[in-house]
Amino acid sequence: MWKEGPLIIGSDLAILLTSIGVVAVVTYFKKWRYLWTEWLTTTDHKKIGIMYIIAALLMLFRGGTDALLMRTQLALPNEHFLSAQHYDGIFTTHGTIMILFMAMPFIIGLMNVAVPLQIGARDVAFPYLNAISFWLFFFAAMLFNLSFVIGGSPVAGWTSYAPLAGLQFSPGPGENYYLIALQMTGIGTIATGVNFLVTILKMRAPGMKLMRMPMFTWSVLITSLIILFAFPVLAVALAMLTIDRLFGAHFFTVAAGGMPMQWVNLFWIWGHPEVYIVILPAFGVLSEVVATFSSKRLFGYGAMVASMVAISVLSFVVWVHHFFTMGAGPGVNAFFGIATMAIAIPTGVKVFNWLLTMYKGRIRLTVPMLWATAFIPNFLIGGLTGVMLAIAPADYQYHNSYFLVSHFHYTLIGGTVFGVMSGLFYWWPKMFGTHLNERIGKHAFWWFMIGFNVCFLPQYLLGFEGMTRRMYTYPAGLGWGPWNFISTIGAFMQGVGFLLIVWNVVYSLRHPERDLTGDPWNGRTLEWSLPSPAPEYNFARIPVVHDRDEFWEIKKGRVEAEYAEELKPIHMPNSSGRPFILSFIFFVAGFALVFEIYWLAIAALAGILLMLLRRSFEFDYYHHIPVEEVKETEAAWGRL
Repeated sequence: MWKEGPLIIGSDLAILLTSIGVVAVVTYFKKWRYLWTEWLTTTDHKKIGIMYIIAALLMLFRGGTDALLMRTQLALPNEHFLSAQHYDGIFTTHGTIMILFMAMPFIIGLMNVAVPLQIGARDVAFPYLNAISFWLFFFAAMLFNLSFVIGGSPVAGWTSYAPLAGLQFSPGPGENYYLIALQMTGIGTIATGVNFLVTILKMRAPGMKLMRMPMFTWSVLITSLIILFAFPVLAVALAMLTIDRLFGAHFFTVAAGGMPMQWVNLFWIWGHPEVYIVILPAFGVLSEVVATFSSKRLFGYGAMVASMVAISVLSFVVWVHHFFTMGAGPGVNAFFGIATMAIAIPTGVKVFNWLLTMYKGRIRLTVPMLWATAFIPNFLIGGLTGVMLAIAPADYQYHNSYFLVSHFHYTLIGGTVFGVMSGLFYWWPKMFGTHLNERIGKHAFWWFMIGFNVCFLPQYLLGFEGMTRRMYTYPAGLGWGPWNFISTIGAFMQGVGFLLIVWNVVYSLRHPERDLTGDPWNGRTLEWSLPSPAPEYNFARIPVVHDRDEFWEIKKGRVEAEYAEELKPIHMPNSSGRPFILSFIFFVAGFALVFEIYWLAIAALAGILLMLLRRSFEFDYYHHIPVEEVKETEAAWGRL
């Protein structure tokens, strides 16, 4: 049978051969210049959004492969397909990748694709910073994945609790990879939060008041605020643990006066709002999709906005529920338990709003709508079991068991993944100007959705029967074998669903079905008033907004299209290779810190400062698109 040695060597060879293959293909078709000028140096928010989504899908493949390895290991009792150490590394990288390198970039990708188009803007507020954010995330993901090949993966879990993540219990570079990679991507995420907050507040089209914004844009505005309050906490915690490991400090060492609980508190002060950073935009996607495919105005718009604001506030006062069992008093547990349960109220409001939007609507069960409707019952299961976990005495039974594992997968897959899949299929024509195949898309949906429930429903039962999380094998005779075997079948069904999604992309590239209307779904918001894909400048003339469903009202003749300006040269940012190079130097600095090569780290940090300095004195960073070129582009779409 396979052992971990051949498995890792085989994976390394696969990575090497894939890399060689990619370089060979790009070289054979002479696409290096195209890649550099059109993609690697772009500051166009739409292309950056597409790159985020492609990277997120690759990370979904990596994290999903980890999951299949874990489920294979647990399919039967007394399995030794993986060693304990290898299993620890896999569940650590699986959790970290899925949350920070898959869910986050997928959400940010959709933000980039849709938000400027929805608010009538020509770009984000800081296009150059947007490119830096993407490349910092990308090279952080590369650095984290490099641990699989060089030096070894982190093994302390995605939460990396001290002192387990300290030098004494996690020696070697694995944990350093975790700390430095998360720090890099965290910097990019904070910059993204600033960027979209300013974009939405300052760049909306005339007439688009806050209460006329599309619900997805509202969700991104609130998410950006959560990012700005939550991610600096993670940055501080990561810095403290890095200093502990690299420079011998003792922030989290009890014997030297440190406090491990400080890590736990800091981590979850970030960690629980992080759940809402990845779920609120999914709520926004759902609101757009349900309204569009029900052919109805979104029910309870004001209540939905108020609900998201309430959720964002409550998300910062619930973190202690992650460690009820660590022994806080009844008063503390009662406060955080009630605060946690209270989140169910605004969340429930949103569920009723979606259902009432569909009520008496002319529902079209397209692929985006299938993912959206499946979101509601599956996320509901995750939410209700979250309320069970919020009851402190009961939590002593569920804590650290497979009940918890199932709960957070029902919220993060049933919620976030279903939401981003709905958004992917919904905005795909706007991104590429072609449709994904509906028939293959529906097959993929059913395989994934049924497999998801086959995989995770039995895990609630395993939790009740006492199986704890992060257990790499178990003896026969405990009654866990059948449920684990069924769960593993479900995991592979999800794998089939993912492969069908990939096949759908490939099929649609080979057999493109062009969208010549720009409005393939009979949409309601401004992005559907543009050609697919939208031109570089988005809007030839900035529209004046009169209604929340502006484009829908124009199509119905209840509102007349109005523009804030005549055609004139359009100011746009230049492409730049500096964000790519700057982020690559960050990668070099990170790699040097992982292996404590300080001379290289200092040199790389100096390079980063030099790049920032050169940018500060760069004045030729924009260009104007002439009116003639705009007219030519618009005329090609029959818009003039």
